[in-house]
Amino acid sequence: MGRWSGLAAAVLIAGAAGGWARAQGGAPHIGYVYPAGGCQGTTFRVTVGGQFLRNADGAHVSGEGVRASVAEYVRPLDDGELGDVGRFLYQLVRRRWSARVMEAVATEEATEPPLPDHPWLRDMDGRSPAELRELRTRLFDEKKQPNAQIEEQVEVEVTVDPEAPPGERELRLATPLGLSNPMRFEVGGLPEVREADLAGVEDSDPRAVDLPVVINGQITPGDVDRFRLRAREGQRLVIRTQARRLIPYLADAVPGWFQATMTLRDPHGVEVAYEDDYRFDPDPVLLYAVPEDGVYELEVRDAIYRGRDDFVYRLSAGELPFITHVFPLGGPAGAQTTVSVAGWNLPTDRLTLPTERDGPPLRSVSLGGQAGPSLEVPYAVGDLPEALETEPNDSPEAAQPVMTPLTMNGRIGEPGDVDVFRFEGRAGDEVVAEVLARRLGSPLDSALWLLDAEGNPVALNDDHPDPETGLITHQADSYVRGRLPGDGTYRLVLADTQHQGGEAFAYRLRVAPPRPDFSVRVTPSTVSLAPGRGATVTFHAVRRDGLAGEIDVSLSNAPEGWALSQWRIPADKDSVEATLTAPRGLSRKTITLRFEAQAVVDGAPVLRPVTPAEDMMQAFLYRHLVAQEEFLAAVTGSRPVPAVWRPLVPGARPRIGPAPVRIPLGGTAQVLVEAPATLPDRRQTPLAETRFALSDPPRGLVLQEAVVGPTGVTLTLKADPYIAHAGDVSNLIVEAFTDVAGDPSTQEPGARAQRVSLGVLPAIPFEVERP
Repeated sequence: MGRWSGLAAAVLIAGAAGGWARAQGGAPHIGYVYPAGGCQGTTFRVTVGGQFLRNADGAHVSGEGVRASVAEYVRPLDDGELGDVGRFLYQLVRRRWSARVMEAVATEEATEPPLPDHPWLRDMDGRSPAELRELRTRLFDEKKQPNAQIEEQVEVEVTVDPEAPPGERELRLATPLGLSNPMRFEVGGLPEVREADLAGVEDSDPRAVDLPVVINGQITPGDVDRFRLRAREGQRLVIRTQARRLIPYLADAVPGWFQATMTLRDPHGVEVAYEDDYRFDPDPVLLYAVPEDGVYELEVRDAIYRGRDDFVYRLSAGELPFITHVFPLGGPAGAQTTVSVAGWNLPTDRLTLPTERDGPPLRSVSLGGQAGPSLEVPYAVGDLPEALETEPNDSPEAAQPVMTPLTMNGRIGEPGDVDVFRFEGRAGDEVVAEVLARRLGSPLDSALWLLDAEGNPVALNDDHPDPETGLITHQADSYVRGRLPGDGTYRLVLADTQHQGGEAFAYRLRVAPPRPDFSVRVTPSTVSLAPGRGATVTFHAVRRDGLAGEIDVSLSNAPEGWALSQWRIPADKDSVEATLTAPRGLSRKTITLRFEAQAVVDGAPVLRPVTPAEDMMQAFLYRHLVAQEEFLAAVTGSRPVPAVWRPLVPGARPRIGPAPVRIPLGGTAQVLVEAPATLPDRRQTPLAETRFALSDPPRGLVLQEAVVGPTGVTLTLKADPYIAHAGDVSNLIVEAFTDVAGDPSTQEPGARAQRVSLGVLPAIPFEVERP
């Protein structure tokens, strides 16, 4: 009775709570995808939460082998509907409790009120108590704060081909008003379940799951998820929770992401492991050697018991490969470089790095050709001579001599270790010393000193920010740049600021004169714009080693008609806004665009690809440029209607090509559009009920009449003699639409029917001519 009555009371109390704040308009924005991935060879549904999703009609997933389509829009329930749901649940719980206690339905009849037609409210009678509690939490949790940015939901059906390459993708939603921002979506090869799949019956323990497995979950306010994992003695378990990797930053939460923690308990209930991060990565990794057979309990929660719909995670567990460290952290361009690899459950301890000369300086490769964060090996490729650090070199007397320029590969091998290098310099020479460690996965928190022969500092640095590594919030790699005051011997001293050390504390130290270089990022990674209109993008320059000149940006693969208004980042600026303009006459479509940037470096032009990125806010204040896979431009409007057209003149043939319709100035011309009797929209609208209008009509051109006949639609076009000009040439875009009346029970009195676009006809080229 306590279980059922507690649920009923909570429903009644929360049913009176305030409704959902809503806004419609603008391009769609998405805040989470759940589950945020799936297994090869499966078809499943995911929930996408966001804002301005009401008319979502398409989904885009980057890469090959994954298809997605919108299945259903899940609208927020209003206050009245929430009240109905609360009363329904109360009566349902009361009826079940009565039947359970009295072993028969109570004599007092209780009639549940009718429920709204809503995906969350179907098959209510068949739901278990656990499922009803989950619904109550979703709708009436008093700890849940309203958040308009993730209030709406869309169900998306995803199919992952058996041969789809594993790894991270980007998922976007499309509406007639544009394309959303991207969200991470992972393709994997392990069996997958959702946390609801593992729930027990009634209040029993959740069922145990065999390994390996990927568990998809969400954390609501105060929520603690517990899973029972069946393990065997001798297994070397790698348990990894991905949360921040899926959603890097939250603008309205502190510290700016879902901070997951994991606690593992043995079959006797004793805590045997706990993790709340992995080194400097907020996502925890738990490594555990199983001492005995049994069922182990794993607990997942937020570090400070927060929760909301976008606290999404993917938990992988099993004897999975995991890399703990690599040495060295890279190699010279064009030379074969083999590195040692250490970790858990690895197929090898050696890896040859691809070091081709054409490519970025920071790269990554997957061990054994497998993709996934646990097997990703970040590394650097340089074009300087390279050397290995040799011990002992931890004092001025034992300093390792080096010839500059070079890249030194070394380690802070134990806690308190210091690496010292000496080189000869001349008065007036400018020297740059840069550490690459944290950016390549090393836990080293470096500090770097450039000292003269007497030990006086010429330059020193602890942390140096790199805008290109937007996922690292503690920029712990050091960078010094200084001009040598005289001829003589100079020393570089490298240490860990926290006095830590070990095999994993590797680094690459570049010592050389300044080598000016640059990179450019463009934000946002998705723009939505109407045909002939523009959208604002921002180009961000990352200048290195004192590069100060202008940087020119251009489109590198755009179809004809696309244009960029501002294509130069001035010499004194690190960013510039530009307008990307789409050509007129396009129907609704999405196109992948690429940009390239060029600057003069040491007297020679240097070309670099521009990286798409999202400008993300962390915890109300900080901003980060987070790289994305592709830049997409969505041309807004309606989808094309399958049709052909022809001028109504003797002998004219159906056309989809460029031959123009000739419209006499002050006169009319007719076009017959051959279209299907039923348009392929969701409502299967009959052509006879369809209306037509010019979309963004050229000057002086009007659609005088549209008459539906047995074979299509006859359009009468007129050129106004006082506005149109003889010789005008362009395209006519004709939109098909219908008027849909709202629900009389909810519509405001006197409200007009809603205009719903059905698509656009093929572009009709025209030319205005003298009569």
